[in-house]
Amino acid sequence: MPKRKAAIAVGGVAALGAAAFLLPNANASQDGASGDTSAAAPKVLKASDASDLASQLQKILGDALAGSYYDSNAKQLVVNVVSGDNNVIVQAKKAGAVVRQVKNSTADLRAAAKTLKAKATVPGTAWAVDPKTDKVVVTADSTVTGAKWDRVQSTVKSLGSDMATLKKSSGKFKTFVSGGDAIFSQVQNGTVRCSLGFNVTAKDGSPAFLTAGHCGVAAKDWSDSETGQPIATVDQATFPGDGDFSLVKYNDANTQAPSEVNTGNGQTVPITQAVDATVGETVFRMGSTTGLHNGQVTGLDATVNFQSETDPNGVDTVNGLIQTNVCAEAGDSGGSLFTQDGGAVGLTSGGSGDCTAGGETFFQPVTAALQATGATLGDAGAGAGAGAGDQAGGGQQAGGDQVGGSADPSASAGDQAGAGDQSGAGDQSGAGDQSGAGDQSGATADPSATAGDQSGAGQSGAGDASGTGEQAGDNGQAGNGNQSGNSGE
Repeated sequence: MPKRKAAIAVGGVAALGAAAFLLPNANASQDGASGDTSAAAPKVLKASDASDLASQLQKILGDALAGSYYDSNAKQLVVNVVSGDNNVIVQAKKAGAVVRQVKNSTADLRAAAKTLKAKATVPGTAWAVDPKTDKVVVTADSTVTGAKWDRVQSTVKSLGSDMATLKKSSGKFKTFVSGGDAIFSQVQNGTVRCSLGFNVTAKDGSPAFLTAGHCGVAAKDWSDSETGQPIATVDQATFPGDGDFSLVKYNDANTQAPSEVNTGNGQTVPITQAVDATVGETVFRMGSTTGLHNGQVTGLDATVNFQSETDPNGVDTVNGLIQTNVCAEAGDSGGSLFTQDGGAVGLTSGGSGDCTAGGETFFQPVTAALQATGATLGDAGAGAGAGAGDQAGGGQQAGGDQVGGSADPSASAGDQAGAGDQSGAGDQSGAGDQSGAGDQSGATADPSATAGDQSGAGQSGAGDASGTGEQAGDNGQAGNGNQSGNSGE
């Protein structure tokens, strides 16, 4: 098997316009700017440094710490403390955090979550701790009605308004099967299509990748094209329960597995480390259905109760997820959640809503998946892997006048327009005639781009994608191009 066939670039193949979000120094730390290291003034931090500081304070403050979050406007870490001990407050301030005193301790919030698990575990519900409000936020999707709604509502009410809140989601919680850089498996009911998340090195030194656990449970052997031979085999899979992740080993030990996210137009983000999510930080998600989108982390250690796909009366509960407001749709499952500076954060699990109306999306933390599988991020010593011309799984991707391929934030719309008319980046075997993510103007993560700058993205629609069948209640895997009738998971 040619090495290029397995060099699946991480994350996704749909290129979006104005990809000038790659600003490596945009949130550079300004620590020490004042020259006064003894001052108690909060430090100005980038999100990754805030996450590190939060971990340090957890060890120092212990039970006195009741969560933390990143204030992206002020670029500061805010920590909640429940102790009136001035020494605790002094230590946190000395470390460079903004300190606020709150009522609910971490133990209190965990106890509330246990009550919800015991009394309100119904399909279509989710809950996570929101350190900004110092409460557990419970979300019920559109399927939670009648007696089920009454049950959830009464449980939340019993916890008290100062401990928990309840909100309604207009969508339906589901796993987002397929998407990203497509991987395929043939099963009894048809084709399952999922997404490669991050390339890793397995514990035994072999090349592998992480993807969603519900994909690994659904099928064992995976290919980089719909009708191709398997190139990788599931080694471990967790779903439901304590996570949603799979470790899938490449069958060829010489496989080149680049540690990077492909953001389209020949642009990649090198993935250098796994990082824990911090509430309030900006994160990016890549997928072939909806392309590149960004948003904020809104909750940690989330519990999601999916409707079971095998038992009509059952529920698939997944614990320990990251909750965000980054949109996703069917076709984005397993894809990469990452930071601007190359930190691997999560694997797309599921959620509600879409990229028109918005919604909630949940991700498996990469750090937890690595710890559980014993894998590490990296290329397994195989080098940088294939370039844009050798990325398997992309199909004949018409880039269609994609403005904004440049990663240079100073480039004008005119300068960026040269990326257009990309008729396939060469030798891309796989999904076939994928004509892009479909009119995704304005999806840029660059806040300085104007509507005019964004309007040139013109990604020629979804092509002839007539859907790939029933996906956990959603019809059609957009972006699969000319692939009608695949059953999906």
